[in-house]
Amino acid sequence: MRDHPIPQAGRPPAVPPRRRPPPRRPGPPAVPLNLRVRRALDERMAYLNDATRLINGSLDPAGPVRGLVRVLVPALADAALVHLREPAPAGGRDRSRPPGALRLHRAEGTRLGRGRPTVTAAPGGALAATLRQQAPVGPLVLGDPDGERLRPLFAELYGPRALRALAPGTALLALPLHGRGAVLGLLVLVRRPQRDAGVPAHFDSADSHTAAQLATVAGLALDTALRYTRESEIADRLQRSMLPARLPQQYGVRLAHRYLPGESDAQVGGDWYDAVPLPGNRMALIVGDVMGHSLTSAAVMGQLRTSAQTLAALDLPPHEVLYHLDEQAQRLGREQHLATCVYAVYDPIANRIVVANAGHMPPALVHPDGRAELLDLPAGAPIGVGGVDFCSTELPAPPGSALLLFTDGLVESRRRPITDGLERLRARLTDAHQHSPEQLCHEALRILPPGDRADDIALLAAAFDGIPAEDVAFWYLQPRHETPGRARRLAGHALRRWGLEPLAESAELMVSELVTNAIQHATRPVTLRLVRTSLLRCEVGDDSPQLPRRRQAGPQDERGRGLHLVARIAERWGATRLGGGKVVWFEQRLP
Repeated sequence: MRDHPIPQAGRPPAVPPRRRPPPRRPGPPAVPLNLRVRRALDERMAYLNDATRLINGSLDPAGPVRGLVRVLVPALADAALVHLREPAPAGGRDRSRPPGALRLHRAEGTRLGRGRPTVTAAPGGALAATLRQQAPVGPLVLGDPDGERLRPLFAELYGPRALRALAPGTALLALPLHGRGAVLGLLVLVRRPQRDAGVPAHFDSADSHTAAQLATVAGLALDTALRYTRESEIADRLQRSMLPARLPQQYGVRLAHRYLPGESDAQVGGDWYDAVPLPGNRMALIVGDVMGHSLTSAAVMGQLRTSAQTLAALDLPPHEVLYHLDEQAQRLGREQHLATCVYAVYDPIANRIVVANAGHMPPALVHPDGRAELLDLPAGAPIGVGGVDFCSTELPAPPGSALLLFTDGLVESRRRPITDGLERLRARLTDAHQHSPEQLCHEALRILPPGDRADDIALLAAAFDGIPAEDVAFWYLQPRHETPGRARRLAGHALRRWGLEPLAESAELMVSELVTNAIQHATRPVTLRLVRTSLLRCEVGDDSPQLPRRRQAGPQDERGRGLHLVARIAERWGATRLGGGKVVWFEQRLP
């Protein structure tokens, strides 16, 4: 029997009558089950996303541990304890190795473990077996017979007495912390029972899954932080080993230096400084900065510093040194090898400095009257760009003046533009002309704001004392057979004028030997220079690049004994190859 009549032709179908819905009961509207599940999943995903960001928020090894405990207590547990391996794994795959000792690194919301801050995992014990696992272990509910098999693990960690002190119904959950191929430690979560209701605590499967996810995130973050810290330490040691332990001290100029690593999470940079003695009592002053912060930056810094030392020893003009450094950086082959550098040569006899710049901070010159200025030099392009000309600028540097070379970390910070930093430095160095180089470095560092040093800093300060003209004698000598005799007479007259008669005989003999060797190879005039400082220094230069070498003379040989005499009589002697020849020198102590 049909419920409704058959419609007649030409008439619309009859609409069935609507049934009146039953009256609603008072109360909140019902939420569909799938909507409640979706809301719960969204809340859990939001919690995991926020927790992941917090755990990965620092490259300090303590940061992931701190963030892990913060997101777990009290959201997922009443207390949390983090035990880390000591010492930390050195990297690589060492899951098969014994975990060794675990140290309680952080405890939140409990005094558990305070009595045993360091625990050694016994081979074949419950703790060693747990650390080899990937999944959570537990929970152990104290007083529950089903969980007694897990008691040896926590008893090995905290001791039987500490477990007995916990309230019955306390739940413990252990989660190993694994890095990339290494076990790093153990996370223990604690939930306390509800005392009023007498209900024991518990971790359900969803709680264990969430805790395991966060433990995985924390293990990877900790592994990254440990690797980052290890690489930074290696880079820092590498860089410090490549910087000069002490600077050469030469008459006419006093030097001081500072190196400060950055205080932020940035890795070690490529800042360097150096000083190279040159013929004529001159001094080459170098400060540079390889762009970037990494182990590669420190390695490139070492290569460029070695190249700069070699080029400086050739006594090339500053712009030529930068040109060859630029070629060397291009041969290294990558953009990360760009560097800035300033190269200066101070002549204490002429009281002049010659400076060339390759995209670096301008040096600060302090005049004898106390006025400080930032040298207006052609900026140039950084080393490694290629195809750029560098130029040298010569400036007066009278006695009583000083020069400060520095890297950009001194004048640039997150909260201060570089122009403000340069002006603060110039103002700070004003009236610092009477300071020693050490004090000059100290004054320069006082412009740094506290706790705002992201980049490393290299300083090189030079105080110019000069050498009086009356303490220098210089001659050009033609390469002739009679030249050695004339050189002896000129040297003797200069020594007697200086009151150094006791040195005259030995000095004349050595001057004669060096000039004799020079005229045998020279095609242009030979130079002879005597300088009286705390020592007597003699330099003989010629245009031949061939360095003299001592050789064993035979009984019948008339030659080959000159350098042996120089080596026996002089305090020190040596030979330096220059861009246009060489200089052979010796030094004697003053009587």
